[in-house]
Amino acid sequence: MGAIEHYRRELYRIAWRMQYREKRDRKREVSMECNPNLFHPSFSEESDNKVMIKFYINKLTCEVSKKVIYEVYINDKTEAQVARELKITQQAVNKWKKKALRELCQMMSL
Repeated sequence: MGAIEHYRRELYRIAWRMQYREKRDRKREVSMECNPNLFHPSFSEESDNKVMIKFYINKLTCEVSKKVIYEVYINDKTEAQVARELKITQQAVNKWKKKALRELCQMMSL
């Protein structure tokens, strides 16, 4: 598994946790028997997920972290493409990604 795929999965895992916590906070959890559409999210649920992901990305403290995460996961660019745009090395992009993902995890664990 490549590094990009690893971080993409990590971001999806973070997004899932964010969605779960939001639902829990709203007290709208429903058991699986009651909701046959649970495994087929509606358009509004998918939109809510995207909004929540962008909300948490925007809460990152560093602009470089925001740019790296947004470009890699939202715009589906490679680390090399992002590195060229930001005029930094691919290794630096990887480090910013790791740092941003750690920060996102910390935000979600509060």
